[in-house]
Amino acid sequence: MYEFLQYRVQDAMTPEPIAISPKAKLREAEALFEIHDFNGVPVVDEQRRLIGILTKFDLLKAFSFDFHTLVPHYDQIMEQAIETVMTPYPASVEPQLPLSRLLQKMVEMRAKSLPVVEEGRLVGIIAREDVLKALRRAAIQHEAPIHEESRP
Repeated sequence: MYEFLQYRVQDAMTPEPIAISPKAKLREAEALFEIHDFNGVPVVDEQRRLIGILTKFDLLKAFSFDFHTLVPHYDQIMEQAIETVMTPYPASVEPQLPLSRLLQKMVEMRAKSLPVVEEGRLVGIIAREDVLKALRRAAIQHEAPIHEESRP
């Protein structure tokens, strides 16, 4: 496990992740969720600066109405811009953050994934699965047998 303490977010993240524009339609995000089995997608501006995140939960919120609201047709809802339902200014982490601190943050926040940002720009995404793989990799390296030099 000592090996894990040396890992940084940049060692386990997915670099240059798929992201979406705030002007894109909910329909486009739904397609990304379906094709890639994403739970969320970062929302970026033209310079790839992180401005939000759209999760499946946010997409569901687009369909929630109270008794004062008429329920629009499914296609009307799916034509809305992502910026109307995205979560603005989401929590993010830097690539140099130790994975042990990220792990603690993810547990506290109950986050499935977090955008990785450097100087305001999206450079990666890190998910629970990435952290679990890093833990497994560290354990495997720790358990690797130490080979003694051959004796004559």
